Amino acid sequence: MTDTMTLPIPAAYSLESYIQTVNRYPMLTLEDEQRLSRAWHDKQDVEAARQLVVSHLRVVVSVARHYLGYGLPHADLIQEGNVGLMKAVKRFDPDRGVRLVSFALHWIRAEIHEYVLRNWRLVKVATTKAQRKLFFNLRSLKQSLNALTLKEADAMAKELNVSRKDVLEMETRMSGHDMSIDPMLDDSEDSYCPLAYLASPDENPAQLLEREQTEQLRHTGLATALENLDARSRRIIQARWLAEGQASTLHELAAEYGVSAERIRQIEARALQKMRAAIPA
Repeated sequence: MTDTMTLPIPAAYSLESYIQTVNRYPMLTLEDEQRLSRAWHDKQDVEAARQLVVSHLRVVVSVARHYLGYGLPHADLIQEGNVGLMKAVKRFDPDRGVRLVSFALHWIRAEIHEYVLRNWRLVKVATTKAQRKLFFNLRSLKQSLNALTLKEADAMAKELNVSRKDVLEMETRMSGHDMSIDPMLDDSEDSYCPLAYLASPDENPAQLLEREQTEQLRHTGLATALENLDARSRRIIQARWLAEGQASTLHELAAEYGVSAERIRQIEARALQKMRAAIPA
């Protein structure tokens, strides 16, 4: 697998369609993820790698959404994140004991961070054709490094046929300076960097996806565990633990089956033990 394997890369005119498409790809169970990961890791099965990638494209969309504040196109952020996802799948070892989504998150963010570093300054200074023209004209007309006075701004605005507001805004952009995305190498408590607030403070998309998968696995495991019980044990568990209303007491179930309450407790304990062994942790 190469980092440029065929993928449904988003185009500007079809971004919403792309997002809807990737959200329809089913999430993988732990068993399917392990099977596909081993097929790629051990046999270089490209189709297995493709399935691993497409099942996690929704994660890239979610992560990329948190970087929209830098003025960069959402589609480009997603595309860079997809490259990181493919790199993660290429390097993922199923024997590490972690889910692919947790491992891939680092690679997705790393590619998006690199893209932001390459493009943020240029895009923020001039985003349209008119702004680029104003940027270069203002640089040639400005006589010093000092801030423009209102009189000077009005004169430039008249010459360039733009508003005073446009001139002052572009001057502010030009007077800004690049800032390191990484923390400064000092121990000051007042030091800060974009990396500290680049991503959203909301719950991690990897955590959301992992919780959904865990709940899905537990629900499936519960149904399977109940099916493996005999009829009496299943009835006791459902009446004691899964009843929608008030749970039945040991004595009520003892009367129903004509045995002692202690016997019902023993059956319940054995059934719960059997179910715990069948449900994923």
